[in-house]
Amino acid sequence: MSAPAGTTPIDNTAATRATPTTARTVEYQAPWIIAFQDGGHRLLRDGAVVVAGTEIVHVGARDTFGADEVVRTRNIIAPGFISMHAHMQESPADKNVAEDFPKRSFYSSNLFEILPARSKALTIDDAHTCARVSVAEHLRTGTTTVMQMGNEAAYIAELCEEVGMRAYVSQSYRTGPWYTDNGRTVEYDFSGDGGAAAFEQAVSFALDHVNADNSALVTGFLNPSQVDTVTEELFRESRAVADAHGLMLQTHAAQSMNEFLEMTRRHGRTPIEWLADIGYLGERAIIGHGLFVTGSSWTNYAGDDIGLLADSGTSVAYNPWVFARNGIVMETFDRYRERGVPVTLGTDTTTQSMLHSTRWCSVITKVLEHNANAGNASATFDAATIVAADVLGRPDLGRIAAGAKADLCFWRSDSHFMTPLRDPIRAIVYYAEAEDLEKVMVNGRFVMEDGAVAGLDTVKDLELLQTAAETMWANWQDVDWAGAPIDERVPMSFPAFTL
Repeated sequence: MSAPAGTTPIDNTAATRATPTTARTVEYQAPWIIAFQDGGHRLLRDGAVVVAGTEIVHVGARDTFGADEVVRTRNIIAPGFISMHAHMQESPADKNVAEDFPKRSFYSSNLFEILPARSKALTIDDAHTCARVSVAEHLRTGTTTVMQMGNEAAYIAELCEEVGMRAYVSQSYRTGPWYTDNGRTVEYDFSGDGGAAAFEQAVSFALDHVNADNSALVTGFLNPSQVDTVTEELFRESRAVADAHGLMLQTHAAQSMNEFLEMTRRHGRTPIEWLADIGYLGERAIIGHGLFVTGSSWTNYAGDDIGLLADSGTSVAYNPWVFARNGIVMETFDRYRERGVPVTLGTDTTTQSMLHSTRWCSVITKVLEHNANAGNASATFDAATIVAADVLGRPDLGRIAAGAKADLCFWRSDSHFMTPLRDPIRAIVYYAEAEDLEKVMVNGRFVMEDGAVAGLDTVKDLELLQTAAETMWANWQDVDWAGAPIDERVPMSFPAFTL
């Protein structure tokens, strides 16, 4: 069948073939393949992807490679999503407490009253349960690579290796945490060792997982946690280690109005300006969130933060769903991209679904721009695949091309939500549900089939998560800054039924 109007056929030329391999080859034939050609995604009709070992060795015409096995499928074969910002060790516990509560003193952010209490309430076993649930949730919604920040790095790295998920993992560190003791202001505790011990542990972990040849599933990186909790000295040390060893860096910055006001109070500089001043910005540096910048409706502050990001080659990891539920959005995804900022997408807390991230990014941008073609599906799909891969310096990820890693998603083409199907990109971004993802392959191995993730007992883990959450809710007053019970801090949506 010839390619439909507006698409580019994939030629069966030498350029579509990788170096011959002795590994067993499997040809997957599909009605739609989101293939890669001439620097971008292309829609291949009735084509084939051949996998040998961990890699793709052919993309193009069917029955031309001479594969050892041929598998015919009715799926859309797409590259796996790359979530560039996640906290898997605690995020599932956010459900039902991180939404719909008064946040006036903190400009709609839940960073200061809810998240610290939630973290304190979770045990190490709870964190491990959250991590297993998170890995399953990412895979079941199409993520094959995740960038993880937080504690329990060693456990999460081992978990991802055992399950077969590709991951960039860091052990977070900072000079001192934030807190509130009155529900109105944010305070900082810099009374410790300046973050020296945590930094040493984080560097040790990252250097143990350098992965220079990209052969391992897990790669280490550095995460100086939040711009307002890390000193200039610690940021400079982080950049020096990253430069010396070719590590990625990611910090949280421009993520709340309180942070913006704190940084301008301390330095007379925006968070982005200050990071530029101290040498953090640049290639391999990622800004988690990057929302409260000059020129936004929140800050009303002169300057050109977006220009600083673009000119320095710094990328942004945008988490649209998580922030939109609190009334905070990027202003706007298209504006950053047009200025030249590489904008990637992440899952952050919950839900950890890149389907939600691509969809909400698109819809939010359309609403803000008053433009039906803003934040279009191709742009958000790119952000979740090839843009993220390029930021990571991984031309072998985020695309279906010969020589790329075999990280593939097999989406149903004939389900309730995907039918009728004309454009697979629009179908995935705007309409697909988790149940439409039939299989996920990472590194040439199927790690998720029909909702079941290899090596994980999801039913048991969800039961453990429910128990952990109920314990957290019951004991909330023990970790709340004012000793408030959960029903006072986060009231139920409706009153209880009276018997």
